[in-house]
Amino acid sequence: MKTSRIAAAAAVAGSAVLVLSSPAFAHVSVQPEGAAVKGGYAVVDFKVPNERDDASTTKLEVNFPTDHPLASVMPEPISGWTVKVTKSKLAKPAEMHGETITEAVTKVTWTATGKGVEPGYFQKFPVSVGMLPTDADQLVFKALQTYSDKQVVRWIEVQKDGEEEPENPAPTLALTAAPASGATAEDASDKDAKTETTASDSTSSSADSSDTTARVLGVVGIAVGAAGVAYGVLAGRRRTTV
Repeated sequence: MKTSRIAAAAAVAGSAVLVLSSPAFAHVSVQPEGAAVKGGYAVVDFKVPNERDDASTTKLEVNFPTDHPLASVMPEPISGWTVKVTKSKLAKPAEMHGETITEAVTKVTWTATGKGVEPGYFQKFPVSVGMLPTDADQLVFKALQTYSDKQVVRWIEVQKDGEEEPENPAPTLALTAAPASGATAEDASDKDAKTETTASDSTSSSADSSDTTARVLGVVGIAVGAAGVAYGVLAGRRRTTV
């Protein structure tokens, strides 16, 4: 009886460990290729993993924000998929870089012409977007993922500060601050190059110092060894004389 209780307890503990250690399911996300700088253009990838083992992802709908509309949205053609760009009139015209925008892209839809994203795979859907807003730190893109069995997963929940990630989070693009006034990408590159050179010089100096230290220690070791041998010989002679 005692043995069976121990076995049962071990089984429960093992199950708990498996549950606690199992990773959260992957979700539709968006990441820039490089940096998404405020006021600039960027290529962003909508990454769509297939969480199912019995169906393929055959459709992706991405809704673009209307509170910060993007004047330019250009999807990259993808083999095995058709793409549709939907524009809509804005409820309130927006001023963007000296121009008045009355309509903008509100949705991009990709539909598979073949098998789509099969179980165990993921697909990236690249889009060139701009100009990115200067008065926002992030853009939220609500997405709908449709499977071959007609099931639809709605990635539309907005992450709130200080709270845990929602079950179906909406893809969110983080925007980085624009370079300081007068600074350019070339300046940044030069700064990086100088940093690398300094690091290289420091590494070389450290290597030289380590090499010199090793040589000094080697010479000292040889001297100590020679002194030890001489002392041994002298001691032997004294014992023989006695």
